[in-house]
Amino acid sequence: MLPTVSKGRTPSQVRSNPTLPQYLRRIVKWQQMDIEYTFWQMLHLCTSPKVVYQHTKYHKQTKNQWARDDPAFIVVCSLLLTVSTLAYCAAYDHSTTHAFFVIISVLLIHFLLTGVVVATCCWFLTNNYLREEAPNSHVVEQRVEWLYAFDVHCNSFFPMFVMLYVIHYFLSPLLIAHGFIPVLLSNLLFMMSVSYYHYLSFLGYDVLPFLERTTFFLYPVGIVIILSPILILSGFNPSRYFMNMYFGQR
Repeated sequence: MLPTVSKGRTPSQVRSNPTLPQYLRRIVKWQQMDIEYTFWQMLHLCTSPKVVYQHTKYHKQTKNQWARDDPAFIVVCSLLLTVSTLAYCAAYDHSTTHAFFVIISVLLIHFLLTGVVVATCCWFLTNNYLREEAPNSHVVEQRVEWLYAFDVHCNSFFPMFVMLYVIHYFLSPLLIAHGFIPVLLSNLLFMMSVSYYHYLSFLGYDVLPFLERTTFFLYPVGIVIILSPILILSGFNPSRYFMNMYFGQR
C-alpha cells in the first residue's frame, strides 16, 4: 500500500495498515498464510464473485483496511501459473532454456508486472477522479489503498487464468488448428475471459462506498464485444498468435 495520511486520522490508525515491506516479508512465512481461505476465494471468484467482495467489507470492519494482509493469494496464484506454464512448455517446447524464459516472462510480465502497472493506474484514477467529495471537513477522508488495487487485479486475473491457461491448454489442439471454427472458439474464449476480468474489476471498486462512477471499469467490456466480431470476420486467431509468439506454432 502506498502510504497516504487522511484528514482526521490518528497516527495509530495509520500504523495499523500494513506497509508493502511488511506484506512482502510475510510471503516467506507459509505458516502464517491461510491457504484454505485462499482456495475458497478462488473458487467463488469463478462462481459467485460478489460473495468474495462481501467478505472484503467484513475485512474492512475487522481490520480497518480494504486490502488483504495475507499474501497467500499471490503465492498460490503464482504457483498455479508456474505449473500451467510448465504444462505448455512440456507439450509445445523442446528447449529447457527457452521453457525457463517462458515461465519467467509469464510469471513476471503477464501477472506481476502487468498487475503493478494496472493497479497503479487504477489507484491513481480512483483516488483522483472517482472519489466522492466529503460533505464536510469533519468526515475522515478515505482513499483506495495501492495494495487493494493490486488485490483487485489478482482477483480479476484468476478466472482469466482458469480460462486462458487451464481450459485453453486442453482445447489448444483444436484452437490452434486452421479454419473458421478454431477462430470463432478462440475469440469467444478470449472475449469471455477479458470481459470477466473487467467485470470483476468493476465489482472490486464498486464495493468501496466512497467511490462513484465505478461503471467506468465496465467500458472495456463494450470495446471487447465490438472488436470480437471484427477479429472473427478478419480471421484473426488469438490462440495461434500467442502460441506462435512463445512456441513458434504454425
